[in-house]
Amino acid sequence: MKRTIPPGDLTKRILRHWQLYLLMVLPLAWVIVFKYAPMYGLQIAFKDYIMRVGFWGSKWAGLKYFKSFIESYYFPRLMRNTIGISLYSMLAGFLPPIILAIALNECRIKFMKKAVQMITYAPYFLSTVVIVSILMQLLSLNGFLNAFIKLLGGTPVSFLGNAGLFKSIYVWSGIWQGTGYSSIIYLAALAGINPELEEVAYIDGANIWQRIWHVDIPGILPTAIILFIVNAAGILNVGFEKVYLMQNPLNMSASDIISTYTYRMGLVDMNYSLATAVGLFQSVISFVFMLIVNHVAKKTSSVSLW
Repeated sequence: MKRTIPPGDLTKRILRHWQLYLLMVLPLAWVIVFKYAPMYGLQIAFKDYIMRVGFWGSKWAGLKYFKSFIESYYFPRLMRNTIGISLYSMLAGFLPPIILAIALNECRIKFMKKAVQMITYAPYFLSTVVIVSILMQLLSLNGFLNAFIKLLGGTPVSFLGNAGLFKSIYVWSGIWQGTGYSSIIYLAALAGINPELEEVAYIDGANIWQRIWHVDIPGILPTAIILFIVNAAGILNVGFEKVYLMQNPLNMSASDIISTYTYRMGLVDMNYSLATAVGLFQSVISFVFMLIVNHVAKKTSSVSLW
């Protein structure tokens, strides 16, 4: 039977812990202003939106812009690139934070542990512009890597102009930037494992690799599955900024994704209805994919978001 809190008790609870509720005000306001309020504008995805007449003055167009997007010349390329980059990032980026967290957890030299944490966490706090600037300095035709190749007698390679290399450069630079920070949650999961399990395994004669395999990995597996489900929700939400900054006419066939297409349609061509329809399509497909992954995870491992 569901337990209900009497109004008087709820008021007393809020007054008793008013500081905690006050801390919730700004995050809640941010969610309302930036996540829920903009949903009012989703109606223009179903209208021939004209800024001069506003939301309600524009005529309904039904699913015209959704159909236009799906039937467009760019649709196969956008889906292929977006899903390809997203899956590449998810699969390649799954193990590095786990390996780093386990290595840090097993490190008994405090100075080395602190140094590795500081070095691996630092790239996360660099802005996307700085990261792309570093990549350009390293990978341009006159960059450090090509200078080294020429020194060895090789021919310079246009790394950023090669469409075949774009996904790998994007993904692995992202792994370099985010692995250290992503390992924090796995370190927290490892800290939550009962120390008695480690002690029992040690007494039974298990070496360090056996303790990692039979104690540490099962202990962090539920956390890894939850994070994988959450990442699956962004299957079509590849970050716009980094792709846009790395994009050029030579790698456009591999770098053109839904986010950059939405930017061109909405802010460059000012086709707001089409841009909104594409954004809504992106969100709905991502949500459905998350439901599927969550259902599969629940059936196979009994771990899920709900």
